[in-house]
Amino acid sequence: MSGGQKVRVSLARALYSDSDIYLLDDPLSAVDAKVAKQLHERCFKKLAKSKTVIMVTHQIHFLYDCDEAIVM
Repeated sequence: MSGGQKVRVSLARALYSDSDIYLLDDPLSAVDAKVAKQLHERCFKKLAKSKTVIMVTHQIHFLYDCDEAIVM
């Protein structure tokens, strides 16, 4: 499995668990820009929109949809 495939499987497993809180450490780093955008639209905006998602990322363009952002 490639790194991007592993990321997608791990993300699917996490969302399937239907937790209230998700802690994600740069989940879109191993995928290309097109796949990252699709995952962001489908997973974070739709499936996890009623959940608490704490995400560490270097891709700040995904933070515009967040309620809060902490920059370090």
